[in-house]
Amino acid sequence: MAIAPELRAQILRLYQAERWRIGTIASQLHLHRDTVQRVLSAACVMRAEQPLRPSQIDPYLPFIRDTLAKFPTLAASRLHAMVRERGYTGGPDHFRHLVACHRPRPAGEAYLRLRTLPGEQAQVDWGHFGHIVVGRAKRPLMAFVMVLSYSRRIFLRFSLNARMDSFLRGHVLAFAAFGGVARVLLYDNLKSAVLERVDHPSGSAIRFHPDLLAFAAAHRYEPRPVAVARGNEKGRVERSIRYIRDNFFAARTFTDVDDLNAQAQVWCEGDACDRRWPEDDRLTVRQAGQAEQPSLMKLPEHDYPVAERVQVHAGKTPYVRFDLNDYSIPHTHVRRTLTVLADPDRLRVLDGATVLATHRRSWDRRAQVEQEVHVQALVDHKRGARAHRATNRLTQAVPAAAELLQCAAARGHNLGSVTAGLSKLLDRYGAKPMQAAVVEALARDVPHPNAVRLALERARHADQTPPPVDTPLSERARSLDVTVQAHALDAYDVLRPVAGLISDPTSDPTSDPATDPAPKPADPKDEP
Repeated sequence: MAIAPELRAQILRLYQAERWRIGTIASQLHLHRDTVQRVLSAACVMRAEQPLRPSQIDPYLPFIRDTLAKFPTLAASRLHAMVRERGYTGGPDHFRHLVACHRPRPAGEAYLRLRTLPGEQAQVDWGHFGHIVVGRAKRPLMAFVMVLSYSRRIFLRFSLNARMDSFLRGHVLAFAAFGGVARVLLYDNLKSAVLERVDHPSGSAIRFHPDLLAFAAAHRYEPRPVAVARGNEKGRVERSIRYIRDNFFAARTFTDVDDLNAQAQVWCEGDACDRRWPEDDRLTVRQAGQAEQPSLMKLPEHDYPVAERVQVHAGKTPYVRFDLNDYSIPHTHVRRTLTVLADPDRLRVLDGATVLATHRRSWDRRAQVEQEVHVQALVDHKRGARAHRATNRLTQAVPAAAELLQCAAARGHNLGSVTAGLSKLLDRYGAKPMQAAVVEALARDVPHPNAVRLALERARHADQTPPPVDTPLSERARSLDVTVQAHALDAYDVLRPVAGLISDPTSDPTSDPATDPAPKPADPKDEP
């Protein structure tokens, strides 16, 4: 944090002239104690009447300084353990503050002002501007920024991802806006540009992204990555992104990404071009860009394809999944590996070189984007498949039905209704009577279900069989409709009254007065 000269002078006056303590100064000026201490240390002020008190660390300062000179980044915790082995008894927290005062500081690095020739260099980078909600999806809002190093012209385009297709599309649109291509493009070590990098004192081994190399070869420019953690080498694009945040994006309202890009284009061609040119206050960035434009390389004659290309697998449903959404395809291409070519506004599904479907791209989540023709074709196919299954069943049970169907088709009859009628008759009468009835209908040259039904009815009347049941009964209904056989009652005649149990024959429920013999007269001997 930089301290204003007026505030620095006030701190020194209160400390030296007014004899205020550091804590009092920090409280009154609303500063941190370390900030006040840093100002006093930089000014090398010391009160003469304040004697320095001895500290526990004093005997170990030579060892600490020598160790830090050899290992400047040695952690204070490790250094504390080393001095404790040599007899230091202080705590680690206070020791850490004391070591910070004796740790060697790196010397300030001086930088030369980078100057480039017109059309020589451009700098490219991504900027993250939070997130945007599209339906049920939360997408990152990324800004592609390209700056011409000489004129400071800015190109800005927002997208909902930072993939390779968006990266290359930003290049194409920037080249078109600038009217040419710079000879060298500086990149940060982002994955869209550099896949792998190994730095060595003798040099650096860099593996570029193959898509970027092909794009650079088509546009005849040199891709050049900056050193790791050296943002000063592409400071123009870094400052431009900060300028975009403060002067364009802050407090701006927009409906969607297209609206935001339209506003960004107006801003780049207006306020961003009308600002002062840093190299000469008398010129604007627009005038410097007009002077630089003839030095840029010409654009290629043919457009470079920058659509995102992804291999997808279609499952058993007529849809392919791409970027969180499902897109319909013809049902004849399920269970295959297909190719998706995606633009920000359009998506195409290809099988080899054949375009199967073209859809409007959805940035939502779990959306089902489909064409009515794909769904209707699948429905018609399923209906035809059901009719085909009925035909197979009919011809397998009744071989003569195949000839009847051919004759019905020749007469112009609806094969669906003919097949459905014959199937119902097959369910009611069975296969064997159906075969004979179909043969009779063919002999009469009437290929229609009504002729077959009449033949079946004539055969039934001739055999004097009951009519078939149209609606088949369920198992429960069949179990309830059971014929109970009546048992013969002759077995009950052999039953006789048991003596001592039945005294009155008339009381026997099994006796019949009409058929039982008359009772014998009483014997006088039996009387008492």
